[in-house]
Amino acid sequence: MSLEQLRAAIDGVDDRILDLLRERAELVEEVGRLKDRSGESYYAPEREEALLQRLVAANKSRLPEPSLRAVYREILSSMRALEQSIKVAYLGPRTTFSHQAAATQFGHAVQFLPERTIGEVFEAVERGRAHYGVVPIENSQEGSVSATLDRFMDGDVKICAQIFLPVELNLLGAGPLEKVRKVYSHPQPFGQCRHWLAGHLPSAECVEVSSTARAAELAAAEHDAAAIAGSMAAEEFGLPVLAPSIQDAANNVTRFFVIGKKPARPSGRDKTSVMFAVKDQPGALAKALEPFENAGISLTRIESRPSKRQAWEYYFFADLAGHAEDSKVAAALGDLGKVCAFTRILGSYPDKPAA
Repeated sequence: MSLEQLRAAIDGVDDRILDLLRERAELVEEVGRLKDRSGESYYAPEREEALLQRLVAANKSRLPEPSLRAVYREILSSMRALEQSIKVAYLGPRTTFSHQAAATQFGHAVQFLPERTIGEVFEAVERGRAHYGVVPIENSQEGSVSATLDRFMDGDVKICAQIFLPVELNLLGAGPLEKVRKVYSHPQPFGQCRHWLAGHLPSAECVEVSSTARAAELAAAEHDAAAIAGSMAAEEFGLPVLAPSIQDAANNVTRFFVIGKKPARPSGRDKTSVMFAVKDQPGALAKALEPFENAGISLTRIESRPSKRQAWEYYFFADLAGHAEDSKVAAALGDLGKVCAFTRILGSYPDKPAA
């Protein structure tokens, strides 16, 4: 076929895609009317993840999984907007990795609300200013985000989804690399790029700022400065990438939680997060873990945090396999409550694979 014929064939495919999108939109609008009457949530993370996994499994084209997910994420986002205009709070400002994680999960057809602190993201959801919030919970290199864990102690929200975002840190700057005398970034990226900086910019001054977005903004105004930030910041502030992927560890991933008023429904492959405090007696923690061992439930993560209410009092946070509505999990959580001074189920959500 000639180039003109191939282009004409592509135009025909695009027309068919457009017709199918119209048909899908009409069905989604009908679903929205049913949800209006039933009061069901417009965002169903378990349904969306199941759909994406089914499409990935059925994909017979050369389109790779990340690309297929990205295309369908925007389709789902646009279709969801036909049912309800969703507001999503995140740790701002714009172009931070939290913003990127929120866009990865919800697409761009939502109203994003940048907040100044993790606590304000929780408050936006609790007070109804936002339907959902996106908060970082842990990084594969730097560990847990204490501010998020601490806020769950007093929060009145549920975890309804998780996001794994590969963190690619770039050196951005308006001038050439050899003239960089100052580097701006958030403390975490500095920690994740310390070896690269020592090897390539040993004399540069490292200046910690509130966010990678602020770092890019400052670097854009100085010809002898650079910023460590993501690709969204490079686009936002028009900064060239002086050095791509400068993070010391290739497998650098940040895990985020999506918080809302309700947990997700069972998807068949779920995870549950729980918080508990053990009684002050010998073997208390071992007794708290026994129900999960007896039921054959895997704990994928557990750590402690000081309660900040009484000296040497600690809370434990744990992730476990399964949904809180599963009979085996529900029974184990019930037994946990019998041996603990305090328990709280933070939420159940689809256990999507890590990036």
